[in-house]
Amino acid sequence: MNLYDQISDDIKKAMLAKDKVRLSALRGIKKEFIEAKTAKGSEGDLNEEAAIKILQKMVKQRKDSAAIYQQQNRPELGESELAEAAVISEYLPKQMSEEELETALKAIIAEVGASSAKDMGKVMGVAGKQLAGKAEGRAISAKVKELLA
Repeated sequence: MNLYDQISDDIKKAMLAKDKVRLSALRGIKKEFIEAKTAKGSEGDLNEEAAIKILQKMVKQRKDSAAIYQQQNRPELGESELAEAAVISEYLPKQMSEEELETALKAIIAEVGASSAKDMGKVMGVAGKQLAGKAEGRAISAKVKELLA
């Protein structure tokens, strides 16, 4: 079962359970998937890699919105955004731990032959492709800076 079908099934389960937060998040995911499927240039299909990128973007948007709500003293809205982000995160691949990320990045740095902060672009290019969906770009970037410093 692909991700799109799984989301559709989970929407039905959330409706039966009357779980409003989960239902809202799942409907948002389905909307984004449908838009990606029908976008100009797509062949009416959504591969797993594209679906994961969409989910990552949605989680990042929810977290950013929650941070803004917290700054503006609207914690109730921030909590709902974080709750939706948690639901969306369930459909992402398991994220790498700090140690796993460091090990993977050390291997990439050795593979690329990077030795200083000037080589960060090379490392990030390879790391972005190899670690897509397994770690956040922000975490990868911070760890690469730390390792090359």
